[in-house]
Amino acid sequence: MSLFLVNRYLGEEENGTVSKESRSQALLAKLQQKAKEKQKQSLTDQRQQPPKGLTEKQEVKKKRKVDKDSSEESQQHKKRKSEAVPSFVTDSDDHDEPVKKEKKNKTAADKKQKKKKKDQSDGQEDTVEEEEKVETENITIKQTTEKTSAPAGFTVLGGFENKPVQKVHRVLPQWLAQPDVIHRDIKSNLVPISDIPEMSAVLVKKLHNNGIQHLFPVQAEVIPAILESAQQGLLIGRGGYKPRDICVSAPTGSGKTLAFVIPVIQVLMERVVCEVRALAVLPTKELTQQVCKVFTTYAEGTSLKVVMLAGQKSFAAEQASLSEHRGGMRRSLADIVVATPGRLVDHINKNSGFSLEHLRFLIIDEADRMIDSMHQSWLSQVVKAVYRSGSGTEAMSIFRRTEPAHVTAASLSPPQMPLQKLLFSATLTQNPEKLQQLGLHQPRLFSSIHSISGSNNTTAAAPTQEQGRFNFPQGLTEYYVPCTLSKKPLLILHFILRMKLSPILCFTNSRETAHRLYLLVQLFGGVQAAEFSSRLSPAERKKTLKEFEQGKIQLLISTDAAARGIDINGVKSVVNYDAPQYIRTYIHRIGRTARAGKTGLAFTFLLGVQEKNFLQMVVEAGSPGIQKQIVKPENLKGMEARYEQTLQELANVIKEEKAK
Repeated sequence: MSLFLVNRYLGEEENGTVSKESRSQALLAKLQQKAKEKQKQSLTDQRQQPPKGLTEKQEVKKKRKVDKDSSEESQQHKKRKSEAVPSFVTDSDDHDEPVKKEKKNKTAADKKQKKKKKDQSDGQEDTVEEEEKVETENITIKQTTEKTSAPAGFTVLGGFENKPVQKVHRVLPQWLAQPDVIHRDIKSNLVPISDIPEMSAVLVKKLHNNGIQHLFPVQAEVIPAILESAQQGLLIGRGGYKPRDICVSAPTGSGKTLAFVIPVIQVLMERVVCEVRALAVLPTKELTQQVCKVFTTYAEGTSLKVVMLAGQKSFAAEQASLSEHRGGMRRSLADIVVATPGRLVDHINKNSGFSLEHLRFLIIDEADRMIDSMHQSWLSQVVKAVYRSGSGTEAMSIFRRTEPAHVTAASLSPPQMPLQKLLFSATLTQNPEKLQQLGLHQPRLFSSIHSISGSNNTTAAAPTQEQGRFNFPQGLTEYYVPCTLSKKPLLILHFILRMKLSPILCFTNSRETAHRLYLLVQLFGGVQAAEFSSRLSPAERKKTLKEFEQGKIQLLISTDAAARGIDINGVKSVVNYDAPQYIRTYIHRIGRTARAGKTGLAFTFLLGVQEKNFLQMVVEAGSPGIQKQIVKPENLKGMEARYEQTLQELANVIKEEKAK
């Protein structure tokens, strides 16, 4: 630093040469003499003058940045020069820079010792501040340090050294962390219907007529829980309190639909006036049809009426099935409504005869997907419609409903009909922030687990579901098939024609892929195939599913439109032609087979680049084990010639379609 400062006076850059060093020595001697003469005067002046340490510090930092790339010899010379006498802050234009004395000066030596002591006590000071302390005398050092070490009015709390970040442990609400346990093994945990005394004799008879003698574990747990919440009828909860909402997370095909259909119908059978008291919301038209069919089956013979709102009929026809006007009065024609979110919102906003003011049960099936579609704001509109009469004056206060807030003596009097939410899903999220969107009231969770070997114990000692782990169907066997992109269609043909694995439900990631594969299989010949996607009308899709269940179709090529909740009878094998990107999609796809305790096979075609990530995803999700299935190239050779010819035909067909 000393050499740099001296060279500034010489008007030259620092090169570290011998001639410049000698000139530096001469100039330092002159400056040393002048410093002696001003020493006495500066002792008094420094007490009166404000220190310029902060400005000098910034200037020195700037010079150090320029000087950083100097040679090693120059750095060593600077080290020798750094032990110099302190400079004095003056107002002279000729001496704006700090001046240092040589090491031989006695006064400088004394000040160097003081500087060392100061360094020991202030070991956290940076290098620039240490050089300023050497360049100024005791009073200046003290002032500069106080000025630069910390701004006035602030307290230095300590250093900012890196510390290891502690891992944040996930803490769930108690209802999520400690669910009511449901066994996943259906066959070994069947419960006779007679063991559920709460069930109505009428519904027990209907179940027997439909060939059901035993209830699945999820049904045996959830049905009594819903019935218990309505022990005192529709208009009031148990003990005058609002009943708890119920969430159910159980594998696909474990009987979740019947778990809410039976208790809802049993509770509503006691109603006198027909009003919409149960609303089931589902993500797809096909699933809506399926649930509506189950409701209709078990409501048959009672006074309850079931209506579906899924766009299958015109809006006017649906409007007419919901209500009618007699003598200037609106009269409801539906007790149970099964709807898709979009069509439901249409009727809430455009159909004045559609009232939800008497709604008692809100059933949300495939709840995780319904949460993801909350941007449609369907739930907030339903809640708004339910409590629409809150501001009105009703003749009977028991029918006046206000949106629930904090539980107080005032909010519990007078009593009002509660709205109970029932959530069902095979992949129910455990994210409290997402579940919070549903506005659940003191929720109760029923969750399936793996059966414990050698024990039928269903107590809380059983482990709970871990984060990111899901329930896989008990009778399912999973395989993955390594392949190349060009061999995928050949593998599908091999599975049907050679391995005789039919009927097969084949999933693709897009409707374009589904359509191309369908055309290819048809052109190849020998296989009864059909496609199932949004390319088809609802009527065509319904017809296709029916033919597939009847065995007329060997290969049904589908998008994820058929992946969720749909119960397709007789599916022995599921093939993921395109590997799913998300674990939830995979679980819902493979859940189309091995339903209701039966066995099934699931195959996933994987390209080389997909294997590692896909297998890791499946294992982390709690799969009991996925096996490798290798198809040898020689097994496909017999079909390759015909396959190449079919590809050329396919190109022509696609060109013709695009030309239309």
